[in-house]
Amino acid sequence: KWKSLYEIQRERKRVMRETCSKYKSNNRRIITPYHVSRIFVEDKYRVLYCEVPKAGCSNWKRVLMVLNGLASSTKDIQHNTVHYGNYLKRLDGFDHKGIYHRLNTYTKMLFIREPFEKLVSAFRDKFEHPNNYYHPVFGKAIISRYRMNATKEALRTGSGVKFKEFIQYLLDVHRPVGMDIHWDHVNRLCSPCLIDYDFVGKFESMEEDANFFLHLIGAPQNLTFPTFKDRHSNEERTTTKITQQYFAQLSPSQRQRSYDFYYMDYLMFNYSKP
Repeated sequence: KWKSLYEIQRERKRVMRETCSKYKSNNRRIITPYHVSRIFVEDKYRVLYCEVPKAGCSNWKRVLMVLNGLASSTKDIQHNTVHYGNYLKRLDGFDHKGIYHRLNTYTKMLFIREPFEKLVSAFRDKFEHPNNYYHPVFGKAIISRYRMNATKEALRTGSGVKFKEFIQYLLDVHRPVGMDIHWDHVNRLCSPCLIDYDFVGKFESMEEDANFFLHLIGAPQNLTFPTFKDRHSNEERTTTKITQQYFAQLSPSQRQRSYDFYYMDYLMFNYSKP
């Protein structure tokens, strides 16, 4: 079993590197704190984890906290503790020497997810549930720009953004509000052409990949990757089928442009075109 998982890793890294050398010219660029600002550090087991939202990141942070001795079990850690507790260090918090030392000696990993599925998952989480950041900041701007005859109430709260409007915002070169980590390219979040990741996991094979990774770093035997859904746990996870239902609301040209938008992620991580 391990043998086939090693093979899968070798293949994923090969595809990633080939895509980088074909499309990217930044192979010799200097790594700055900005490039490593999404990378979490676990010094005890010498792990660097680049956070990709909506690809198991809450549970990965729980695992890092357990490895670090900050909790005895992943089950004990609440969502807010994971995201707002600041228990985990980020790589950009170290000086130049500290950053390079860790990049050169720690095991660097990232977990990714099919881009459209990740996008729909983010949309459902941020816009279909009450949210006191995404509705006023993104929702208001999106509704006022893309909805004809919007009601005063919609403009005031920013709630009720439709998927089609969200996609209009995403594809707009003059976006009324900036990018957000939940729908940015993995390419931009983790700089895989600049940082040579040792391990590339996929959300679609999360349990197998995650537990293989824990085996590789020599994690305690009783630590397994948690499979519970972190937020809105009574709601079905975003699946291929659910993703198709959302994308069916778009015009063919919007679907094509959305694919073009995530083209590098599709290519680099070997996902087939939907």
